[in-house]
Amino acid sequence: MSKQRSFVVNLMVAVSASALILAACSSATTPNAAVSPTTAPGADAKGDAIPIGIGVAQTSNVALFGQDQVAGAKIAEKWINDNGGINGTPIKLVLQDTAGDENGAINAFQSLINQSKVVAIVGPTLSQQAFAADPIADKAKVPVVAPSNTAKGIPQIGPYIQRVSAPVNAVAPNALKAALKANPDIKKVAVAYAQNDAFSKSETVVFQSVVTSELKLELVTVQTFQTTDTDFTTQATNLLNAKVDLVVISGLAADSGNLVKQLRDLGYKGLIVGGNGLNTPNLFTVCKAQCDGIFVAQAYSADTDNPVNKAFRDAYMADQKKTPSQFAGQTFTGVQVIAEALRAVDKKSKLSGMTLEQIRTELNSTLKSGMKFTTPLGVISFDNQGEILQTQFYVAQVKMDADGKAGKFVFLNN
Repeated sequence: MSKQRSFVVNLMVAVSASALILAACSSATTPNAAVSPTTAPGADAKGDAIPIGIGVAQTSNVALFGQDQVAGAKIAEKWINDNGGINGTPIKLVLQDTAGDENGAINAFQSLINQSKVVAIVGPTLSQQAFAADPIADKAKVPVVAPSNTAKGIPQIGPYIQRVSAPVNAVAPNALKAALKANPDIKKVAVAYAQNDAFSKSETVVFQSVVTSELKLELVTVQTFQTTDTDFTTQATNLLNAKVDLVVISGLAADSGNLVKQLRDLGYKGLIVGGNGLNTPNLFTVCKAQCDGIFVAQAYSADTDNPVNKAFRDAYMADQKKTPSQFAGQTFTGVQVIAEALRAVDKKSKLSGMTLEQIRTELNSTLKSGMKFTTPLGVISFDNQGEILQTQFYVAQVKMDADGKAGKFVFLNN
């Protein structure tokens, strides 16, 4: 019997057994309870692909990020399969929409773990969602690779959590330093942040500390808002009345973009630094011409010089007709590192002879083994807690076209 035929037979037996177990337990399973992983091998019901879960925001106000992430993941899937898959076996993405809240992420993760039986999950989009959903995956011993969760404490959620999104304290300060280089006369700074978002709260702490402790600038005012807000008249007026040289904004693309637009419309002429939430070209449709000049620190550059990034960038531009964003690059990287780690596991002990639980465990151990990956982010690895080890970071400035309908991130020299 061939290995692939054996793989299919083993899977059919395991899935049938799993269905009986789940049916028996379904009455005792609550919507928020994590079901223990089954022993089905890591392939879909046809035995012809290895399922990797993509749990990101495809709807809600967070979809501006999720659209980039889905595009990056799909390009990774094709690139990996075009290059031999997992030593001859293709991967298959299983998409679940986390929307923009914690319950959406929890439901998406439970579906990927218990119904789709994925070997690992790339997601969710927001750090706030990660703090809610990652513990479910960790309890089920399903590896998670966070593509855009940069808040403090993400890898510490549990041993099955790692991230390809560099922590905020490694990235955010670079934008402040670039703004100060552009205008050495900056003295007074204002900060605004989304108080209902875990990442924004984490990021603003870093920004405020760098402003006052490291750069020794005066923090004149701190304004708060909600990620669901659309009217920023009060915050924009307060920021304008503070007569500051620099405004630093931490939020999501939609809310932050609207704040930028309304602030500029009221007459603010100073510099603006945006946090990671402004790190997507989808921002341009929100603040349009008023986006021009925003400084944003980034952990990804489309100009990164390696063959993997070139392949990713070319495929993304052909598919999306625009330069890839950090969110797309990090999600591609999340799928890539899972696939490369699976190849290493398979070479050591064939996946076709392992249970799903064994695959998940070995995959997680391999990700944290110090293995190096050449990715669109550069050469990266993970430490034993799952934190990304990355050395290349960038700062870009938004340059909008004269008509304000399109723009781009222009990377600055360090």
